[in-house]
Parts: sequence; C-alpha cells; structure tokens
Amino acid sequence: MAKAPTDAAGSRQDPRPGAPDSGRELASATAHSRVYALFARALSYPDDEFCRWIAEGGLVEPLREQLAVIEPALAKDESVDWEALRNAGSADDLAVEYTRLFDAGASGPPCPLYGGLYVGARMKTMEEAVRFYNHFGLTLSDEQRELPDHLVTQLEFLHFLGYREAEALEQGADPGPYRRAQRDFVARHPGAWLPRLCEKLLEQGAAPFFGALLAALNRLLAAESKRLAATP
Repeated sequence: MAKAPTDAAGSRQDPRPGAPDSGRELASATAHSRVYALFARALSYPDDEFCRWIAEGGLVEPLREQLAVIEPALAKDESVDWEALRNAGSADDLAVEYTRLFDAGASGPPCPLYGGLYVGARMKTMEEAVRFYNHFGLTLSDEQRELPDHLVTQLEFLHFLGYREAEALEQGADPGPYRRAQRDFVARHPGAWLPRLCEKLLEQGAAPFFGALLAALNRLLAAESKRLAATP
C-alpha cells in the first residue's frame, strides 16, 4: 500500500502557532502515525535483522515513548509483557512460531491476521476496507500481493491517516476527515476483531513476544475507540 513516509511524520515537532492545544494535537497525531508504523513493522516476518532491531530496543523503547504521548497509561500498562518485546529470542525460533501461528495449518493458520476471517462475510469486509483506502487515494501493491483485511495493511492505513492529520494541523487545515476515518476504520476493522485474535494467541500458547505485541496493540485500539468516539 502507498503510505506516508515514517521519517517525515516523525520529523514534525513544532506546533502550529495560534490555536490553543495545537502543539498537543500535533504531537498526538504524529505519535499515532509513528506507533502504527512500529506495530506494522513488528508484525513482519522475522529474520536476523528483525531480531537485532528487537534486541537493541528498536521496538520497545520508541513504542513506549509514543504510547506515552498518546496516553501515559498505555506506556505503563502492567498487563503487557514489555520485557518480552525486548527479548524476542532467536530469529529461527521466532520465524518458526510466526509460521505456526499466522501462516501454517491444513485448514488455515490458528491465528490468522486477516480480519475477514473473524467477522464473517470476508469479501464484504475486504471491499469495505478497499473503499476506505481508495477514498484517500491509496491502492494495494500488486507486487507484494497485499490483501485489504490483513492487519499489517490496516496498520499502514492508520499510520497514513495519522500522518495526514499531523500534516493538516501543521498547515492550519481541517484534520476532521482524517480523525473521522480513524474512528470509523478502527471501529469497523481492526478494533472489531483484534480481541478475538488475542484470545486465539492465548489458546495457542503463543510465544511471549507475539502475545505481548498484540496485547499492546489491542489496548491501544480499545483506548482509541473510546477517544475517537468522544471527539467532536
């Protein structure tokens, strides 16, 4: 999927002058863009480079930093195993577990990352997701064979919306369309099925890294659902 450059989103620091709370709103939008990009990367197939990134704190430190900007309680949530996000284990072990949970299985993986497999009417779910993407001028990559209901695809879309919200705030434009899109997309797509995925991970005795990763994401989306529903 075409998406906003993470570095560009991360470079925004100066609040738009004038409107009250503009600095806080800009920091929050930028943090949302960054944190969704981190989750998307953390759900990619693990290799040696991936595990070095994890071991060097490339995930857990910036993740907690950005969550603290969004909602301090999220960064201190003791129900999330933060140490597991720092010590994921070897690339071989993590790759085997990734395949077992998300890729393998005679009748499909036990913990699929495709939302349409949880909410029913998968074709309808995918078509609705595509309409969200197309509305903002985004298309799926044919080369990478992305599917619209895959969790990584949906996180990249939320990363994009956070980036565009920050851009609008920085330019003095209306951020409302991007906030409304986040509210509706979270409620209708990842927020609607991620709790069931977390339950399946527990049932399967998933490796601590994946359990902690999806638990942290689930907490974030639950908090976002409440925040966005209350946003005028």
